Amino acid sequence: MSSNPQQIQITQPDDWHLHIRDGEVMGSVLADTARQFARAVIMPNLKPPVTTVELAKAYRSRIDSQLASLQIKNFTPLMTLYLTDNTSAEEVRKAKADGIVGFKLYPAGATTNSDAGVSDIRRCYAALEAMQAVGMPLLVHGEVTNSEIDIFDREAVFIDRVLEPLRKDLPELKIIFEHITTLQAAHYVRDAAANGKHLIGATITPQHLLMNRNAIFAGGIRPHHYCLPVLKREEHRLALLEVATSGNPRFFLGTDSAPHSKGAKESACGCAGCYSAFNAIGLYAEAFDSVGKLDRLEGFASFFGPDFYSLPRNTQKITLVKQAQSIPHELPFGGETIIPLRAGESIAWSLVSS
Repeated sequence: MSSNPQQIQITQPDDWHLHIRDGEVMGSVLADTARQFARAVIMPNLKPPVTTVELAKAYRSRIDSQLASLQIKNFTPLMTLYLTDNTSAEEVRKAKADGIVGFKLYPAGATTNSDAGVSDIRRCYAALEAMQAVGMPLLVHGEVTNSEIDIFDREAVFIDRVLEPLRKDLPELKIIFEHITTLQAAHYVRDAAANGKHLIGATITPQHLLMNRNAIFAGGIRPHHYCLPVLKREEHRLALLEVATSGNPRFFLGTDSAPHSKGAKESACGCAGCYSAFNAIGLYAEAFDSVGKLDRLEGFASFFGPDFYSLPRNTQKITLVKQAQSIPHELPFGGETIIPLRAGESIAWSLVSS
């Protein structure tokens, strides 16, 4: 690949962390995602949360109905369950047998619809031991929620207080540290002892590769740049960009695209989440291009995720061209509208075929 390519072709990527919600808004999210990605790991933080295999089957059925109505045939949702203090080892074994790809750890109160999350990780050890035994990954929202801990420090504190003790107690448990945002997390995953096995990985979002916390306050409060974990200082963005573009297979694509209506974001207490599903792969290409590492995009976007999950790589291809793409100011979202990431701006890379 040339040092300044104008077109690249890569294996079709997957999104290893996606929120699609439920009901009438789901269709527009699925359409945006399936235009770029072949598969996506579907987050279980609905109301009520998806805590059992039966609830996951019902959710998958609703997703399949939406895909059929949209005539989308080339997209596969990968289902997860919401870990709670009461998740049983038997439910873990049922989930593994039914093709559930992982359990999601939300510390109680960490983000949208996480009130039913884990209050103390030690209460989950029976389930986690079963996950270790059957090879079921744990997908971690890595923040503590103690109000006395500064919001910008909660990821780093989580590593010390929760993640490192957990990995010592359950050294064979496969863990994905999701949507990492700090230098500490990037270096922790990069440097974690491998023990000859691929046991810890991390997903990284486009917003955390492209923006630092100044973006929340550029010209006033920018609620559509507010997400959790929150954007951090520039040194953290640069550390994430370094590991994402390094070719290290522990790091892979996960948008954490989190749709909320315009009204829910632009309110007195706005929801956390950036909607990147509309143009995610172009945003990632822009990030990799910014440091001259487009040749590393395919590994990060298309190979390392399925390898970590022990799933086959996709075989179909997509093509991106270096051609400005204007992002709409608003998009339909059920009966309301949603503001996509970089709304009203242009991004440098466009998807032209799949």
